[in-house]
Amino acid sequence: MSAVFTLTRYKLSVEDYHKLGVAGVLTEDSRVELIEGELIEIAPIGPKHASVVDTLVGLLAPQAGNHFRLSTQNPLTLMPRSEPQPDLMLLKPRADRYASSLPSAADVLVVIEVSDKTLEYDRGPKLSLYAQHGISEYWIVDVQAKHIEVFRDPSPQGYIRRLDFGPADVLSPQTLVDVKLSVGEIFA
Repeated sequence: MSAVFTLTRYKLSVEDYHKLGVAGVLTEDSRVELIEGELIEIAPIGPKHASVVDTLVGLLAPQAGNHFRLSTQNPLTLMPRSEPQPDLMLLKPRADRYASSLPSAADVLVVIEVSDKTLEYDRGPKLSLYAQHGISEYWIVDVQAKHIEVFRDPSPQGYIRRLDFGPADVLSPQTLVDVKLSVGEIFA
């Protein structure tokens, strides 16, 4: 009788992922992020995606003040096995401006993903990941449909509330009610 060998995948930790960078296996030019222990290739950024990200930065940055720190396409550490790179994050202000460590879920006010060609991924694995880590608010900016899906009230099973905002709407993060975004202006 022969034994049956079951293959298992090796899941990288955030520490393993960082070691790949230190060793030069991954560089700043590597277009990957760590999701649930697996290296996932990030989709190339097209002109519509870049335009919407830049527009959001232009609309949000002047409103930041001491209320939040705006982070663009930077890592978010979600221990032990994920480090996505959301398009934008509104972070709690911190005296060191995140120089001593990358932000974690506890630092996030809102995560924003701009979705031109990655809607299924942003609504699937990313949505689940952010909810499981307690990210209080997650926005998917749907470039093709020209609307924003807002997810609030995370639970281990997913977000409890979903709100949809179209071009005629004005949107505010639930923890930053004085911050206003005209959805129509984003897609103008």
